[in-house]
Amino acid sequence: MAAHKIAHATLKGPNVVKEICIGITLGILAGSVWKMHHWNEQKKTRAFYDMLEKGEISVIAAEE
Repeated sequence: MAAHKIAHATLKGPNVVKEICIGITLGILAGSVWKMHHWNEQKKTRAFYDMLEKGEISVIAAEE
């Protein structure tokens, strides 16, 4: 019998440039999400202190 050739996938090493690009992209995305979260928290804090300064809210519970 004749030996049949079987196509096997040849394993290649990691593509360094591709890995670096993926890492940079994921880092930028994660950093952007974190920065947007940080900006939203700053906005909430700024709004709280603005309302406190205007007298619209107070941090002391009203006595009944």
